[in-house]
Amino acid sequence: MPTPLKIDFVSDVACPWCAVGLASLQQALANSADAVQATLHFQPFELNPDMAPGGEDIDEHLQRKYGGTPEQFAKNRAAITERGAAVGFAFNPAGRGRIYNTFNAHHLLHWAGLQGEAQQLALKRALLEAYHGRGEAVEQDDVLLDAVARAGLDVAQAREVLASNAYADDVRQAEAFWQQAGIQSVPAVVINDRHLISGGQPPEVFEQALRQIAAGV
Repeated sequence: MPTPLKIDFVSDVACPWCAVGLASLQQALANSADAVQATLHFQPFELNPDMAPGGEDIDEHLQRKYGGTPEQFAKNRAAITERGAAVGFAFNPAGRGRIYNTFNAHHLLHWAGLQGEAQQLALKRALLEAYHGRGEAVEQDDVLLDAVARAGLDVAQAREVLASNAYADDVRQAEAFWQQAGIQSVPAVVINDRHLISGGQPPEVFEQALRQIAAGV
C-alpha cells in the first residue's frame, strides 16, 4: 500500500524555479504512485512583498537586487527555459518582462485551497502559466480572475474574495509561519512537517526523496 505523505509546497508565483519545481514534483509523484500517496498544499511566500503597483522591469529588478548583467540574465533565462521544457512547462520566449506584487495571487490560492486540493493545484498552475507562460501582469484583477476561470473555479466568488480581503490575515499568518520555520528561499518542499527539499530539483531527485521518506529510510 502507498504511504500517505503530506507535502507543503512553499513558493511564489513570481518565481520561475517554482514553476520548474512544481512540474518536477508532479512528475515524481506520478512516477512514485506505487509507493507514495501525497496530499499537496501550496503555501505562500512573497519574494517582493513591497513591490509597488505596476511592478518593475525584470532586468532592472534583478540588477538592483542581485547584481549582474543583461547577458547573464539572458543566459539564466535560457537555462530555466530549458529546465522547464524538460518537465513540460513552457516559459514565454520573451521572458517575464516585469516583476509584480503577488499578494492577491496568494490570497486567491488560499481561497482555492479551502475548496480542495485539486482546485488549489489547478489555480496554482493557471497562475504560473499566466505569468511565466504568457507574461501577464499577475497583480491585475482581470488576469487573476482569468486564471480562476481557466482553473474551473467560481469567478464571481473569487471577485468577492479580492474585493473583501476575506483571507488576507490568513495569508500573512501563513507567510510568517514559514519564514519563522526558516524558509528563506523558494521553492521549498516540506514533507510531513519534517523533511525539506530545496530548489527546483529534477524529477528523479524528488522521486528518490519521496520513496526514501515513504519507506522510513
